[in-house]
Amino acid sequence: MSVANYFETMEYGPAPEADGEARAWLARHGATFGHFIAGKFTAPHAGKHLTTIEPATGKALARIAQGAAADVEAAVNAARTAQVAWAKLGGHGRARHLYALARMLQRHARLFAVLEAIDNGKPIRETRDLDVPLAARHFYYHAGWAQLQEREFADQVPIGVIGQIIPWNFPLLMLAWKIAPALAAGNTVVLKPAEFTSLTALLFAELSAEAGLPPGVLNVVTGDGATGALLVENPGVDKIAFTGSTEVGRLIRQTTAGTGKSLTLELGGKSPFIVFDDADIDGAVEGVVDAIWFNQGQVCCAGSRLLLQEGIAETFRRRLIRRMSTLRVGMPLDKAIDMGAVVAPVQLERIKTLVETGVKEGAEKYQTPGAMPAEGCFYPPTLLWNVHPSSTVATEEIFGPVLVAMTFRTPDEAVMLANNTRYGLAASVWSETIGLALDIAPKLLAGVVWVNATNLFDASVGFGGYRESGFGREGGREGMVEYLKPKAGVGARRGPRLRRCRLRPAPAQDSTCRRSIEQQNCSSAASRSAPTAIIRARCCRRRAGASAKPARAIARTSVMRWPRRAQPNRGRERRRIIAPRFSTTLPKISPRAATSSSGASPT
Repeated sequence: MSVANYFETMEYGPAPEADGEARAWLARHGATFGHFIAGKFTAPHAGKHLTTIEPATGKALARIAQGAAADVEAAVNAARTAQVAWAKLGGHGRARHLYALARMLQRHARLFAVLEAIDNGKPIRETRDLDVPLAARHFYYHAGWAQLQEREFADQVPIGVIGQIIPWNFPLLMLAWKIAPALAAGNTVVLKPAEFTSLTALLFAELSAEAGLPPGVLNVVTGDGATGALLVENPGVDKIAFTGSTEVGRLIRQTTAGTGKSLTLELGGKSPFIVFDDADIDGAVEGVVDAIWFNQGQVCCAGSRLLLQEGIAETFRRRLIRRMSTLRVGMPLDKAIDMGAVVAPVQLERIKTLVETGVKEGAEKYQTPGAMPAEGCFYPPTLLWNVHPSSTVATEEIFGPVLVAMTFRTPDEAVMLANNTRYGLAASVWSETIGLALDIAPKLLAGVVWVNATNLFDASVGFGGYRESGFGREGGREGMVEYLKPKAGVGARRGPRLRRCRLRPAPAQDSTCRRSIEQQNCSSAASRSAPTAIIRARCCRRRAGASAKPARAIARTSVMRWPRRAQPNRGRERRRIIAPRFSTTLPKISPRAATSSSGASPT
């Protein structure tokens, strides 16, 4: 083809990324891998291996070990042995290792990006520009938390040994999401990657040992679901962090119930993508592309339910179909494609089955007419129009490049349709009226709501859902809290001990009433956290012609100071006057005598 033809057709030519370095790493290990335990690769105890395939070609890629009970036990023991020294290293010492891991990821960014694209099937453009940089960002961010741990989490300690199970849609990124906060908090980790995509986890473990991470701090045990079940059931694991399907998450919660193990679950979703009639339609169309066809729709928070206001529904459909026709599906290492391959044949069959079910239930199907590779697990971008809210494709998580669309009339109806799901992970609202968007967002039952955007992630922002989308957060300060527990014996601070007021006779007084205030600090150990002032008010009443001595009451006032970090008005005090216990009528106390230095009246 001549240059003139290129200018006339404006077609993309192939732009493949070289995979020589990744293939050389596989060849160096003989394309066969064991478990990574205590800083080195070890052969599986039962000698069994699983074969992983390359999604884009269907060819065998590598053989990984099938973990047995003995392998899991060895990894847990190695993590337990290393945990004490790792916790005693201190926050600054652990931060140095986390910084080293972040720089290691950046130094080998191309190797990780290519291996992830080969192993998972996603486009190299996504692994290179999103997965690897964001993974490195998580280690940098949590290195900062490690340095601040002694100050910000002074009454918290590491949980211990953490068992982590990650999915196949973001193998490297999910690894960073879970490992970084766990190591920063002083825990050690036993990681079980998905059986389809274990290679980047093994590469990371190998390079982390070369970067100086102590043996046993990070252990990787590979295998299928049976290996994950063994890790969940192991009594030496103190916490389970799982990301995956709701069905498996439900089983894990049943298994851990009553064992005392902490649990974090990040499960499936059926996220709504709401577009109002005043939205920027072209911008919303691009948002749909990023929401559902990013990573072939294999995203837990994918905007797979499109809710359109009736006034713009047809216009939006036409523009969306026109945009779909420009999406390119091809080999993952091609830098000019938009979508790669589905991870495995079993997932491809599930997508096809659900789409056929949706069409039988009355949905209108539209797929891009572009050519796709003849081999491999590829599926075109798909739009299902006029979907009933109760249909299978509207309620079940497809986890593929399939968008289901329905319409609404009013904002209240949009909220009802959006919440008509058992999931609660994420949502996206599109409107040029910020008041409308901010009114709708808190009504949506979702852990994360984006306004005029979608799929925005950062290490400093917690991510997670509720209902059948799980519980717990990953990222941000709340993500660090998930890997800490209170120190033994740490409870609420005891307040000052209060003395009973005593009624005792006062000496003879002159005809003129005298009032004085004496303050002294309580020196008891119980009141050191909240200094106490004792106000002794000596009062007398002028009694004309009476020889009886007036009563004198000693009232104790507790001065409660705010903690140093939470002082709303520094220097101010709150005083509480505790009335003495006697039946005699108390003399009136002058406001000047009973008022604190800040001018606040007693209560």
